[in-house]
Amino acid sequence: MKNKNIIGIVGGVGPYAGTDLVEKIFDNTKAKTDQEHLPVALLSFPKDISDRTSFLIGENKVNPADAIFKIISKLELIGASVVGIPCNTAHSPKIIDEIKKKLKKSKSKIKLIDMIVEVADYIQINHPNIKKIGLLSTIGTYKSKIYQNSLESKNIKILIPDKKIRVDLIDKAIYNKDYGIKSKSNPITSIAKNKIIKATDSLQKKGAKAIILGCTELPLAFKNSKKSDLILIDPTNILAKALIRETYPKKLKK
Repeated sequence: MKNKNIIGIVGGVGPYAGTDLVEKIFDNTKAKTDQEHLPVALLSFPKDISDRTSFLIGENKVNPADAIFKIISKLELIGASVVGIPCNTAHSPKIIDEIKKKLKKSKSKIKLIDMIVEVADYIQINHPNIKKIGLLSTIGTYKSKIYQNSLESKNIKILIPDKKIRVDLIDKAIYNKDYGIKSKSNPITSIAKNKIIKATDSLQKKGAKAIILGCTELPLAFKNSKKSDLILIDPTNILAKALIRETYPKKLKK
């Protein structure tokens, strides 16, 4: 079995974010039979990858870039030509820049898709009239300002929740070991879902016309439901489309 145009996925950041990306690649692929679907390789080594937010806020000194680079190298060895990392926080400069540096030093030929750039391009093309967008994310993503830096240069204002909402609602909905999405992902708990919806409502009251679900676990809260009065922007779905576009563009659904 020889295939040199495999879509590679760095799993384990978190684990369900990886499987969610695989599912969205399938959902966005033109295919009528099993055989018409695209070759995808997911490597999930969650134990090896330190928590991205803990690193960015100084609680952990181990840069997750090291483990992510090693996983990308393994994906390249089995034939991946393009790779996606379904983790917003991993795209913070302290992490993603180190990964890129290591790939360049190793003379890797793999193409790493920058999810944040893809989201910014998507918004500019598909929602050019929206100038206020809310952001739900981990504390690490808020701290690194990756979406603010990417979108505010395009005259799009990023609205973030108040600190109390970030800590008591979003952070607990993601990380709480009793009911958080990282602890209970399938299905997520009603407590976590309600906290995310309350945080979303707070951004809407601030004037947000759309919300970036800027942690790859957050779209799981809206998997079987939507907020009909608000545009929800799913970076994982955008990343899925980009991975197809870069490997098998004719297979990408419109």
